[in-house]
Amino acid sequence: MWAHKSWQGRLLAHPLPAHERLRHYAGWCNAVEGNTTFYATPPRETVASWAQQTDPDFRFVIKLPKHVTHERRLTDVDEPLRVFLDAIEPLGPRADALWIQLPGSFAPSDVPTLARFLRRLPESHRYAVEVRHPAFFDDPRSARLLEGVLSAAAAEWIPFDTTAFFRSPPTSDAERDAWIKKPRVPRRSDALTDRPIVRYLGRDDTALTVEGWQHWVDVVAGWLREGRSPTVFVHTPDNADAPVLARRFHDEVRARVPGVEPLPEPIPAGPLTLF
Repeated sequence: MWAHKSWQGRLLAHPLPAHERLRHYAGWCNAVEGNTTFYATPPRETVASWAQQTDPDFRFVIKLPKHVTHERRLTDVDEPLRVFLDAIEPLGPRADALWIQLPGSFAPSDVPTLARFLRRLPESHRYAVEVRHPAFFDDPRSARLLEGVLSAAAAEWIPFDTTAFFRSPPTSDAERDAWIKKPRVPRRSDALTDRPIVRYLGRDDTALTVEGWQHWVDVVAGWLREGRSPTVFVHTPDNADAPVLARRFHDEVRARVPGVEPLPEPIPAGPLTLF
């Protein structure tokens, strides 16, 4: 997501041609969730334009198509997977991890299917799995089963932390929509690899969002001191200020770990003036 409507003209210049939008987003943040690939595999030429707009160290966490993860549930997917991997090849090192988001119905009994799928994947990519079935969070045996399969494949477990969001009832249309759609599971803070990935959902109230992420400031600072290289995505129900909030989170972590590199300077959204 790098062309949110509410950012245009406020955080990002507007209008912008399609081949410039990601470049302007990359002035705010150095990573992005590739969520659109869940709905359709993009043309290779489109992915090549993403690479051209970003530096080699920019991080894409690219979601596998729902045809692979939700419709076929990781079974008999060699051809759609081949097409997908070919399409994203132009990203090169920017493809930080391929994101395997599994449906809420994907249960501990399905973990052997995941294990077979991971064994068939090329070693040229890193992989990260997001699960939503409550048993993985409530049942220690199920959690250990999944951790074992992921560790064997050097894959990460992506937590989607919605605990701050569900702490109090919704107060806006965007929050009410998220209240229905977002998973409500306990928070998980363990890293399996040297490059953990966190997805955090706050509230449309900035103060509540910042209050809710203090746990992650502590965890991420600890990971950095251990030599890990985490990626954190900050969301709110309306995402109106998500890039600003992401930079604020980054600043809070840098205050704890001063050696962390600063984020780039955003490209001005409007023309520069003297007054």
